[in-house]
Amino acid sequence: MTQWIVFAILLPALMGPLLVLVARYDIVLARVLSVATCTLQLVLAVALMLSASSEPPQMYALGDWPAPFGIVLVLDRLSALMLLLTALLSLLVLLYAIGGWDSKGRHFHALWQFQVMGINGAFLTGDFFNLFVFFEILLIASYGLMVHGGGRDRMSAGVQYVVVNLVGSTLFLISVGLIYSVTGTLNMADLALKVPELAQGDRAILNTGALLLLMVFGIKAALVPLHFWLPGAYSNAPAPVAALFAIMTKVGAYSILRLFPLAFGDGAGMSSGLAEPWLLPAALITLALGMIGVLAARSLTQLASFAVIGSTGTLMTAVGLFSPQATGAALYYLMHSTLAAAVLFLIAGEVAVRRACADRLSPGAEFADRGLLAVFFFIAAIALCGMPPLSGFIGKLMILDSARAAPNAVLIWAVILVSSLLCIIGFGRAGSAVFWKNSPGAQVLAEDSPLSERRSVLPLVSIGTLLAALVLLTAFAGPMMLWIEQAAEQIYHPAYYIDAVMGEAGGYE
Repeated sequence: MTQWIVFAILLPALMGPLLVLVARYDIVLARVLSVATCTLQLVLAVALMLSASSEPPQMYALGDWPAPFGIVLVLDRLSALMLLLTALLSLLVLLYAIGGWDSKGRHFHALWQFQVMGINGAFLTGDFFNLFVFFEILLIASYGLMVHGGGRDRMSAGVQYVVVNLVGSTLFLISVGLIYSVTGTLNMADLALKVPELAQGDRAILNTGALLLLMVFGIKAALVPLHFWLPGAYSNAPAPVAALFAIMTKVGAYSILRLFPLAFGDGAGMSSGLAEPWLLPAALITLALGMIGVLAARSLTQLASFAVIGSTGTLMTAVGLFSPQATGAALYYLMHSTLAAAVLFLIAGEVAVRRACADRLSPGAEFADRGLLAVFFFIAAIALCGMPPLSGFIGKLMILDSARAAPNAVLIWAVILVSSLLCIIGFGRAGSAVFWKNSPGAQVLAEDSPLSERRSVLPLVSIGTLLAALVLLTAFAGPMMLWIEQAAEQIYHPAYYIDAVMGEAGGYE
């Protein structure tokens, strides 16, 4: 399967320009090509995951240039899992978008493919420079998607989003320059070999670069104090775009999991454990502030945005423990939180087009499909709050279990449990205001209003399928955890990754 790894990037990279050239004025053709490409990506992701399950990490060298000099793509269990999650999410959310959202802008489908290309590339690349390149592709495509459909608030939030990410990109280049200046490499596997042998006098520069990288990944993951861009950006983005963005914060979490156990783990000498003193406190504060934001939200999209911040805090708490057990719990929770956040944004979008007061958390008049959307919201709320029996409860339980041996276990348990209570209260308030209470004098959408027109059934099918995926994630939690535990073992045994990249190509054994 080694030769097929590159197709995870090539498929969307080739389809994006093709959509601009041949389908910019034909929405039907654009939809067909885009859905077909996302379907192929899902099939490819399943095949790559099966390959990663039965084989050690695999490397694809572009142009057959050996590492660490050439561009390499690396497939292991972690990257295969992220590719599959991205492919599933992008296809299901795209089906929602073609129910009407995609027609509000000419280049929606092309930008969608470039977005997927950037995400897939970030998960597969084996060197820092191309991680930066794929981050920039993400930034450009996500900005175009965010302002899709126009509007003053959307443009303002988009500008803030771009400015923050440009600052992150600048810090990324500085950190990469610092690391390269003392190690002479940008390849992650090669860096893992050179860090233990680095002279003591160069350690300060290396550690500064590594901590700047942690800050950059913290911006991508929306960790406190670098989280302020997310509520405005996500709550003002179109519903399907915000749903796809649910995977964006996970790129930051993935990058931390990829780099720090590999290059700054136990074998890194004086540079080992750089992230631990900073990551865990930031994660706990992020979790607390996110759930406080859920309590203060004034709309369903704000509720979903702060829930993303809170779930990021929970995820990064597990990541910050830097142990195989905690990382396994983190990967399971990562899948759950991505699907649950995405479905909540889609529900908010459907509510917004059916109510005169849009998705504001205030009583209104009856609206179309209220009962069905209430059921959808109820299931999503149970999942996001971490209540039994859905996957959120299982994920949080595993994180709590993995934290029992931590020195600050009491603090971790307290923050997770109290924040879960706040989340339940916030979602309960939102659900009762939107789906239960009625306002006798509330405005009803006129029958001839564009917002009152019944759209395609695809949005509801997309939401239902995402919720079904959460149920399946719950039902098959046992087999999934067995697979994920092996993925976590690969992460904390860097020799597998290093051998795949450097063994034959670089002459390392």
